[in-house]
Amino acid sequence: MSMLILILAVQILLLTTFASAGDPEDGFARTMNKKLIDLPDHETLTHLRLYWHDSTRGQNPSTVRIQQPVSNSSLFGSISMMDDALTTDVMKNSTVVGQAQGIYAGAAQGEIGLLMVMNFAFKTGKYNGSTITILGRNVVMEKAREMSVVGGSGMFGFARGYVEARTKFLDLKSGVAIVEYNCYVLHY
Repeated sequence: MSMLILILAVQILLLTTFASAGDPEDGFARTMNKKLIDLPDHETLTHLRLYWHDSTRGQNPSTVRIQQPVSNSSLFGSISMMDDALTTDVMKNSTVVGQAQGIYAGAAQGEIGLLMVMNFAFKTGKYNGSTITILGRNVVMEKAREMSVVGGSGMFGFARGYVEARTKFLDLKSGVAIVEYNCYVLHY
């Protein structure tokens, strides 16, 4: 039992020392400590925590369906175009730092599995004008989903990495979803 406590204490210590101080202007981002992960001097690992707000219904939806599914029983074959707000907190009225712009398509027949192709376009702070490009499979009903960061622009030139998506709120009837994205981005 004491060994388990020691291991947990060491892990917590490592996690708290892993990150260096973030930029107070961009509270959603922090630069990770290069020495602890053995990164070359010319590369940076940035962690971004953002909240993706998707709305498919109402007077001003952020997503519109441009191709209907092949059947009424699944989303397979559907294609939707999005321009979703990215915020610093789960609440819709929190600070908007950018937009998630792209498409998601129903790519699975037996589950709600989406192909996600999107840019996170930043509009504030030191990342203003920069983007990261995300591509991957999103099985919506799984607790955590990972997708690849396949590129970027501006401060995220030559970006690569991954994002982890976790649904914080989902109401299929109203067409509203809020998803937390933890983005781990290696860039120059």
